[in-house]
Amino acid sequence: MRYATVVIDPSGGDFQPTDRALADEPTVSRESVQQVNLLRDGTAVSLYAVRGDLGRARTILAEQEAVIDYDVSGDREGLAYVHFRPTGTVERLLALVQDNEIVLQTPIDCVDGGGFRVTLVGDDETIGNVVDAIPDPLSVSLEGIGEYHPDSEQLFSVLTARQQEILDAAVEMGYYEVPREATHDDIAAEVGVSAGTVGEHLRKVEGKILSSLVG
Repeated sequence: MRYATVVIDPSGGDFQPTDRALADEPTVSRESVQQVNLLRDGTAVSLYAVRGDLGRARTILAEQEAVIDYDVSGDREGLAYVHFRPTGTVERLLALVQDNEIVLQTPIDCVDGGGFRVTLVGDDETIGNVVDAIPDPLSVSLEGIGEYHPDSEQLFSVLTARQQEILDAAVEMGYYEVPREATHDDIAAEVGVSAGTVGEHLRKVEGKILSSLVG
């Protein structure tokens, strides 16, 4: 079984105004898309992991013409359920998963600028066909391809995009080496957050990973 990880950049064309409105809001962070499905009536539902000013996220969703229904749970970090009318581009993109023998791994990471980091699982030919069929307005760049190892992938997938970023930086900078080669301050300078935020996220990372291993 093979996988390919690609980053889809919607900046070159109309993707989904609702997602763009959330991505452009400085007080709200789209962490990941936990689930997204195209329904038989042509509408779609998605479940975002979000953090920041969730009151502002509710206001943005309420203002979007394409949004049929929504619900945002949590305080500073939570989930946003959105039932929406997809653009033609999004509808074609979601149909690719339904129409091909491919698995879309979730959660899907949201990246800066409104893009998404997507991992597809299947055989090489099918993965190639799906990537080639991604609608033209979207820019696609390949990040990785190889044998799929579900245990490690699933373990990493329990983390939010920000937690993955901080963990990557911590490992690369030697935070978990003995003796330790980096501090919270060093990691904070690398990823652009406070040292306190680094410590908080690493505690959550360690808790989630240990819980997954024990479970």
